[in-house]
Amino acid sequence: MSYGVDARELYEALDRYEGAEPYETIVVPWLDRARDGYRVRLAAAAEDGSWWAEKETGPAGQELVRELYALHRVSDRLLPALQPPSDESGGPDLPPLLSEREYLGMFTSLGMTPFEDGEAFDPFLHEIAEVEQADDPRAPIEITEVLWPGLMLGRLLFDRAGVRIRAGVEHAQRGVADRSPLYWAFRRRHRPTIDLSQGWGHNSQWRTDFRLDYRTPAGDRLNVAGDRPIDGTADLHPGHPENLSLEERLLTPGERRELLRHRCLLRAPEAADALAGSPGWERDLMPFGWRLPDSEA
Repeated sequence: MSYGVDARELYEALDRYEGAEPYETIVVPWLDRARDGYRVRLAAAAEDGSWWAEKETGPAGQELVRELYALHRVSDRLLPALQPPSDESGGPDLPPLLSEREYLGMFTSLGMTPFEDGEAFDPFLHEIAEVEQADDPRAPIEITEVLWPGLMLGRLLFDRAGVRIRAGVEHAQRGVADRSPLYWAFRRRHRPTIDLSQGWGHNSQWRTDFRLDYRTPAGDRLNVAGDRPIDGTADLHPGHPENLSLEERLLTPGERRELLRHRCLLRAPEAADALAGSPGWERDLMPFGWRLPDSEA
């Protein structure tokens, strides 16, 4: 069903734009055409229910989960100005496309609610952007600054807030928790990213699913459309070797859980030496279908 606009159109227009007023020139006209049907379309994803199951059986759910991915990619295109600089030398950073006020105005007009919760660290709400290593290796993760706001669409997490943290190396290792590949993301200014659109053609890449995480009264539900439970040793049962790749089996169950919750590794893996024998092993991990077992959901 057509709603007059789509997020791919917005992303490509912003990516091509070279003028001085992208918000007024590109975003505002797009929002004017999106205010009615498009906002209603997004609202269908706000509650954890049966809609997303339709992505396999009906076109409406499938289209919506892919539209959410495209809209999230717009967010990834706009956020680098609020992120730490890359550690690698290179050309000058691109100027920001939108101010934070314009960024929030765009997404709130689509029915989203921003948050900047900077109290207790919560991997559901917070993406680690920079780590200050505490002297005490056992010091827990503590937020020192919120760098960019997060966004919720009802109970659905759309974007986590980016934070600077201080932590002991036993909880978050500088150079890993803030610089190792971030999964389920298309672009970051300061670290590599991996999502399922990468490596596909100009059209095929937009048939990527958005990760669905819900915060409900009964608890958090992570990657609800995933089909590979990662419950301790059960996923290593000899009868099910196809569940995990060699690289995934080299991660401990705790490391796999952390990767699902934080969307990245927090410390160098225990099997770092063995993994070093597989160059680029991070890109051989495929956590996109992982979910917690029902007993932990």
